[in-house]
Amino acid sequence: MEVTILYIIVAIVILDFVFERTLGYLNYTKLSNKLPEELIGIYSEEKYRKSQDYLKVNMKFGLLLSAINFLIILLILVYGGFGWLDSFVRQYTDNPVLMAILFFGIIGLLADLLSTPFDIYDTFVIEEKFGFNKTTWKTYIADKVKGWLLALVLGGGLIAAFVWFYEFTGELFWLYAWLFFSAFSIFMTMFYSTLIVPIFNKQTPLEEGELRDEIEAFAKKAGFKLDNIFVIDGSKRSTKANAYFSGLGPKKRIVLFDTLIKDYTTEELVAILAHEIGHYKKRHMLKGMYISLIHTAVVLYLLGVFINYDVLSKALGGTEASFHLGVLTFGLLYSPLSTVLGIIGNVISRKHEYEADRFAARNYSAKPLQEALKKLSVNNLSNLRPHPAVVFVNYSHPPLLKRLKALDSIDNTEKNKNQ
Repeated sequence: MEVTILYIIVAIVILDFVFERTLGYLNYTKLSNKLPEELIGIYSEEKYRKSQDYLKVNMKFGLLLSAINFLIILLILVYGGFGWLDSFVRQYTDNPVLMAILFFGIIGLLADLLSTPFDIYDTFVIEEKFGFNKTTWKTYIADKVKGWLLALVLGGGLIAAFVWFYEFTGELFWLYAWLFFSAFSIFMTMFYSTLIVPIFNKQTPLEEGELRDEIEAFAKKAGFKLDNIFVIDGSKRSTKANAYFSGLGPKKRIVLFDTLIKDYTTEELVAILAHEIGHYKKRHMLKGMYISLIHTAVVLYLLGVFINYDVLSKALGGTEASFHLGVLTFGLLYSPLSTVLGIIGNVISRKHEYEADRFAARNYSAKPLQEALKKLSVNNLSNLRPHPAVVFVNYSHPPLLKRLKALDSIDNTEKNKNQ
């Protein structure tokens, strides 16, 4: 039976690779050095060629990276690498909590070390070549060390809690684990910007002036209580711009990248923030959290049902049942369903983006939001003509042209109402 399960896992890994590469190929066929008619007025000829070069380089680099990862995981599965690692950690401890932390810690560390040369190339060669990179070696190394420490504390803590629940709560393992994980997720949603972000970035309150006055005026008009507007030093790593909303209740805050403030007008910035406020007013964050918690409950319940079968551990070469091998096997078997659920999640997310755009257009203005979206896409050399299949599977946000068309429709409707 364990051999059959191993064959199924190998087949899943192969099919996943073929599926992702097919999507990559479809996207590649949409690239062109000639400026398409629908992008005239958004991209200049020169900027469009640069965006196509950037996309081609990233696609080829992504193909190389995914092929290497595919071969590594395939070799590990075929030659029983996970079983060997299980035997290795058992030489040093028989405590199930420590075994799981060591097992996943070694996997995580090796995966990070193997990916680091590619990450360095991406950051200091590709992003540098196209004018995006602002990361120094000092910042890069500091980020690595901080990331490892966070993974040890947070990741190790979660693993320890899950194993402890498994060892001491029996059939109710999934319920206790879900309650703990739910509380952790809600806590991190509320305090991520105040606890985690400052480890990597500096956040400062938006200074008094026209921009803050306009933001506060709109927030008041929209019935959105806003006490926290922060600027984050995104320019220390990249020229790319962004803005996001985080937190719940009194801990909610809007965060603007300093690169965004530098290149955008006050109207465009308020329009972007109106979109983010739209997410909150439409309760998208709460809806997403509810969906995530329900999904987690289902996954943990299924894990609780299947993890006690020795065959899961033995499928990956383990000599006896263990929580960590069982979790890994279950995760690999669950990945096709996870892909399907991810697609459904992206469909919902794109719907939410349209709703937030409509909120911004109706409560502020469509035109500055359109101009801001154009700038974001052009400055980041985004792919404005992705293949529809790639959008359906991978995109959490609608492509720019569809968002602009939807905003035009809203703008025309509002104008007709006012006539």
